[in-house]
Amino acid sequence: MWNLTGFADEISPQLDEQLRVLADESMRYMELRSVWNKNVLDLSDAELEKVKAVTSERGVGISSIGSPIGKSMITEDFEPQMKRFRHALHVARVMEAPYIRVFSFFIPEGHDANHFRDEVLKRMDALAKEAEAAGVTLLHENEKDIYGDIPSRCRDILTGIGSPALRAAWDAANFVQCGVRSPYTDGYESLRPFIEYVHVKDALADSGEVVPAGEGDGELRETISALHASGFEGFFSLEPHLASVGSFGGFSGPELFRKAVGAFKGLLREQEIAWS
Repeated sequence: MWNLTGFADEISPQLDEQLRVLADESMRYMELRSVWNKNVLDLSDAELEKVKAVTSERGVGISSIGSPIGKSMITEDFEPQMKRFRHALHVARVMEAPYIRVFSFFIPEGHDANHFRDEVLKRMDALAKEAEAAGVTLLHENEKDIYGDIPSRCRDILTGIGSPALRAAWDAANFVQCGVRSPYTDGYESLRPFIEYVHVKDALADSGEVVPAGEGDGELRETISALHASGFEGFFSLEPHLASVGSFGGFSGPELFRKAVGAFKGLLREQEIAWS
């Protein structure tokens, strides 16, 4: 039984509407990235407690903290990110979230990413050590323009750190947008030992346009089939980006979010995979 979750701020900035649409789709989890137009790491303790109380009352768990940690230039001072990360650990504790999403730092335009490898691994190792001590698992997302944007460098990070507190969030659409025209074919086997979470969105290779699951070049059918055969039991998080997308998030609105959920459920039905 696979658990569906999603970036609820793709639905609306308002918590009540986020939870209403999740309930309509029988989704019992959400990924907390922002609410009331505030990033999760900028919410006050009182606001966090309110989110926790309301989601608990509605029977919705927080699958992951959708933090922006690591979405900063590798050439910038690391200490502000580490301070913000320690706050992210606090947020995860308050929300009882087992995961925190992270990134592996933007690479300056026109520079060879491999030039910054040692500094990236040093920073990721520091994050992983603190996460492990806190009992939280970090999910590295393969985002555009960061060090870990393609399968080989994602694996380099994960094997180089070698921590059980650092796993992979597989994002097929992001791979496609980075020029990986066949994500499953080119990256799945090498990253499968680390995949613990999947972001559900697809993209067209020629244009980079984000589309519902199964309508692009992300090889989602093949990936789903292989994950199911391997006994995967992690979360699938809807991150549709069907209306707009930016460096720190995207938006779909209620109807397009429902369309994205319906497309993914359709893929699961095709393969007779149960979900919750």
